[in-house]
Amino acid sequence: MTHYAIANLRTVRVGAEIVEYLQRIDATLEPFGGHFIVHGGVPEYVEGVWEGSLIVIEFPSYEHARGWYDSPEYRKILPLRTDNADGVTMLLEGVDRSHKATDVLTEILN
Repeated sequence: MTHYAIANLRTVRVGAEIVEYLQRIDATLEPFGGHFIVHGGVPEYVEGVWEGSLIVIEFPSYEHARGWYDSPEYRKILPLRTDNADGVTMLLEGVDRSHKATDVLTEILN
């Protein structure tokens, strides 16, 4: 099942380390089949307010997502971001195209 690495970066102190992180991250994603599907951008707020920038990276599976995050190559550059940005990062399973909103009721009601 498709998995996503999702980050909400509320504060990013752009400098040489963030530039280096951005220059190096794509190479860490490639061996795990990861690619950006959302990377910041200017949102159109239609309800509420979101603080920060949203980043979503898609992976073919949990194993690929976890493998990327735990890989020595990514761990080498991770401090370049964490030392210069405040936010939350998570790995999250996606749903398939047949998913209906009511499918979550099974989990909620049991």
